[in-house]
Amino acid sequence: MNAMVRQALAGLRLLLVATVLLGIGYPMAVWGISRVPGLAAHAEGSQVVVDGRVVGSSLIGIDPVAADAARDPFFHTRPSASAEGSLGPGDPATSGGSNRGGFNDDLLAAVQERRTAIAAREGVAPDAVPADAVTASASGVDPHISPDYARLQAPRVAKVTGLPLAEVHRLVADCERGGLLAPRTVNVTTLNVAVHDARFR
Repeated sequence: MNAMVRQALAGLRLLLVATVLLGIGYPMAVWGISRVPGLAAHAEGSQVVVDGRVVGSSLIGIDPVAADAARDPFFHTRPSASAEGSLGPGDPATSGGSNRGGFNDDLLAAVQERRTAIAAREGVAPDAVPADAVTASASGVDPHISPDYARLQAPRVAKVTGLPLAEVHRLVADCERGGLLAPRTVNVTTLNVAVHDARFR
């Protein structure tokens, strides 16, 4: 058997071993680890399920659009840099920030436009609108807002849904996470699901 045949057989054996290890063994090991209790939900995308139907992900914030802007029952996420309008919704397929600096004229104009629009939507003075309501997140699909922004939206949500304001504030508090080492945040996806459940239960 000449050297070329021996080298070809050695290459074929290496290909078969690599295929079994990396094409079958490694994916199966990753899949098995993803089934470990506590990791399963994250491995599946942290799906939010309502009545057996996936309605979103707790890791991806997609700003809801009301059928009637005058009767908007939703809590809203931070604006997205991929949005065509000042507030959105953004395109979750193109996540990312605007990469504009704090002194960029276009960014400052967008922030002012968002502040005016949100103040009008919530029926408050523009200086009452918190910073995270008018600045886009780095990803553009951040599901979290500050408790201040959630509380700002609570009266509108209560009025449109017919829920008592105290209950809406309780739902906001129930969806708050963080503290001590991390800032307090509210997940908009889970909060909107909680409002829906409270409204139609």
